[in-house]
Amino acid sequence: MTSLPPLQMEVVPPELTPDLVDSTGGPPPRSQGRLFLRRFLHHKAAVAATVVLLLLFASAIFAPLLAPETLTTSITAESILNQNKPPSAEHWFGTDEIGRDQLTRILYAGRVSLTLGLSVALLSTMLGTAIGAVAGYFGGVVDQLLMRFTDLWLVIPSIVVLALAQKRFGGRPLTVILILSFLFWQPIARVVRGLFLSLKEKEYVEAARASGASSLRVMVRHMLPNIVGPILVNATLVVGTAIVTESTLSFLSFGIRPPDVSWGTMLFDAKTAVGNSNAYLIYFPGLALLLTVLAVNFLGDGLRDAFDPQSQKH
Repeated sequence: MTSLPPLQMEVVPPELTPDLVDSTGGPPPRSQGRLFLRRFLHHKAAVAATVVLLLLFASAIFAPLLAPETLTTSITAESILNQNKPPSAEHWFGTDEIGRDQLTRILYAGRVSLTLGLSVALLSTMLGTAIGAVAGYFGGVVDQLLMRFTDLWLVIPSIVVLALAQKRFGGRPLTVILILSFLFWQPIARVVRGLFLSLKEKEYVEAARASGASSLRVMVRHMLPNIVGPILVNATLVVGTAIVTESTLSFLSFGIRPPDVSWGTMLFDAKTAVGNSNAYLIYFPGLALLLTVLAVNFLGDGLRDAFDPQSQKH
């Protein structure tokens, strides 16, 4: 009579902790969040852009602590003595024609410009997503009406609208934010509409409808989570576009007006410094704009690649 061999237990090496071993003995599959983070961190330019944006936002938030002087628009005897001083150890970015410290103004102007960019991106993305989702989900007459309404807004010149709004309501930041938000929602509306037209034919959407879920629940719970990537990428790009548009309009005297200050208004104030010894008044607000727009665009590229599983193989 042959004896059975003794049972042998498989021993898991101590370096493999239980949370790293699945039921098959191998490493567990990565979650979508980890895959997204891995792809994003692989995009070095996007990581560097994120650091730059964090530093810019931190400098704007803590402007009262970082600014060497208090923000003022009044002219005093001391400011007259400090007018048009080039960059130095005392004034890192120099002073303007009435003696105001440029570093202080850039820090406080960053508050307005960055807040404007984020606010316009948030409001326009929410509005465009809602319109595009309704148009794509219901289709038919609703789709045609909303898309023709979208086309109508595409042909409205932003400069004319902002000029009229400034004449009626004044060049306050809130006015510029609201006007730009109503001018920037069309691209994301078209993107969301196209994605909804495709998603509403999927099996899980049909199953949700068959189970008795309302249209709002199907759109919010089952369809929107699958298009978060394109929405976020568009939102990041709108931040840079809004800041550049506001700066352009402020340079043309149609944007934010004193006593509020933005990077665009600083460029407007320094328009007479082109080609003379005070040209540094243009360099630093222009550099702040350049860094912000480049960082936002690199961040958008990184998010697009991170949300796209086919962009890289890991």
